[in-house]
Amino acid sequence: MAHMREIKLRMKGIRQTRQITRAMKLISAAKLKKARQQLEATLPFFDKVKSTIADILLHSANIESIFFDERNGKGEKKRGYIVVAADKGLAGGYNNNILKFAESRFRDDRNAVLFVAGHMGKGYFTKKKYNVYKEFDYPVQNPTIYRAREISETVLELFKRGELDEVYIIYTRMISTIRLEPQLMKLLPLDMESLKEDIKDVRTRDEGLVYEPSPLAVLDVLISKYLKGIVYGAFVESFTSEQSARMTAMDNATTNADEMLQRLNLSFNRARQAAITQEISEIVGGAATLQ
Repeated sequence: MAHMREIKLRMKGIRQTRQITRAMKLISAAKLKKARQQLEATLPFFDKVKSTIADILLHSANIESIFFDERNGKGEKKRGYIVVAADKGLAGGYNNNILKFAESRFRDDRNAVLFVAGHMGKGYFTKKKYNVYKEFDYPVQNPTIYRAREISETVLELFKRGELDEVYIIYTRMISTIRLEPQLMKLLPLDMESLKEDIKDVRTRDEGLVYEPSPLAVLDVLISKYLKGIVYGAFVESFTSEQSARMTAMDNATTNADEMLQRLNLSFNRARQAAITQEISEIVGGAATLQ
């Protein structure tokens, strides 16, 4: 009977865990859908910014901007990395994959400045004694345009002051619900040729359009918005990837719980059957003794 009680207690605990994993799966699915809708709603604005940058670069000669400064005159460049991890665990291998990928990119550059978003990543790199920028403290849950603007303005200011020569962002891209890939993207300085190549098919602008006060002034404003869009897109991609990974992990956990309950239920029935058989044997044996 003690064995049966242990099985019942274990089954109760698994049922409670299964309820939690099922609820977390549903929550992650809802958050994923909401984040995707937010990104799709803002894409037209950033596409318009991109097309305007294309027009300026394609139709304005001798554009010189600090955003395109490669700083080749400097010996050793100071690099900054925006790393988008997660605030929480229970997301399968999501955190481990992005953190290991990021570490492999700057392991040999201990002077690199890390702008880590997400408590899991910040704790990981702080513990390993990397140069984590302490004033950079942003959550990754429910990304917003305002948060992306603050982040882009922070790195832009450091780049303008010469404290950073190159800025990269490391995030996770969701190819599909089961395929998540860490990505490395260079934010600053911008590569004019590759930017033209990426947007060479944009031909929606008026050839006679005049930019006031000057194309360079307009370009400086647009580039800050362009970078804000990249940061926002990276945060949304990472957030959706995290929710997808958590949804998959919780779905697997729920499936495993169902399988464990089936096995335990079988063991419980066997134990109960054995106990009943034993009691019948004892009654028959007692009756035989009395005779």
